Amino acid sequence: MTDRIGVLVAEDQTFLRTSLRELIDDDPLLSAVGEARNGREAVEAVDRLRPAVVLMDIRMPVLDGLVATGLICARHPDTKVVVLTTFDLDEYVYEALRSGASAFLLKNAPAAEILRAIHTVHEGNAMLAPEVTRRMIANFALPPAQSGDTGPAVFDVLTERERDVVGAIVQGLSNEEIAAELFLSRATVKTYLSRLFTKLGVRDRTQLVILAYESGFVRR
Repeated sequence: MTDRIGVLVAEDQTFLRTSLRELIDDDPLLSAVGEARNGREAVEAVDRLRPAVVLMDIRMPVLDGLVATGLICARHPDTKVVVLTTFDLDEYVYEALRSGASAFLLKNAPAAEILRAIHTVHEGNAMLAPEVTRRMIANFALPPAQSGDTGPAVFDVLTERERDVVGAIVQGLSNEEIAAELFLSRATVKTYLSRLFTKLGVRDRTQLVILAYESGFVRR
C-alpha cells in the first residue's frame, strides 16, 4: 500500500485543528502527522516531521503564518504550504504566496476543496481560489507597467500560444479547463506549463500569476 501523504495542521484554534485533523485522516491517502498552535511550533514541527504538506493559518500568535511560511519554504522546498484564512483580501496572504505558499483557501471552503488543495499541491501544482485570489493580487501587487510600454521584457520570450496559456492561468482555469478553452490536450497543457515555469523562472502557477501582475503583463 502506498504511504499516506503526511500533513501538518498549523492553526491556533483548538476546535479547528481537531476538525482539520479528522478531515485529513478520513481521506485514505492522507495522514495528519502533527499539529502546531503558532508559527514557531509550525516551523519546528516541519523541521522534525518533514510533512509533505502544511495547512497554515495566516494569523497566529508568537510567529505569524506569513513568516512561518517563508521559513518553511526556504528550509524545506519540497514541503508545500496551503494557506488558510478567514480574510479574502488580506495583504499578508499575498505576501505568503510570494514567500512560497502553493495554495490559498478560505477557512469556510468546503471540505472537499481543502482536500483537493492538499492533493493538488502535493502533485506539484498550485491551487488558487479564483474568486478571491485575483482580487487580492490586483489590490496588493506592484503597479503595472505604464501605458505605452510595449510589454514587460520578462514575457517577451513567450510565444503567442504561451501567452494564451498564461492568460488562462491568471483567470484561475484548471489544466482541464485550459485544454478545453485552447483546444489542447491535457498532456500538451502540462508541457506548456513546464516550459513556462522554466522560461519565466517561477516555481509554480502561484508565482506565475504574481509575476504576471507585478510585471504589468496583466492590466488591472
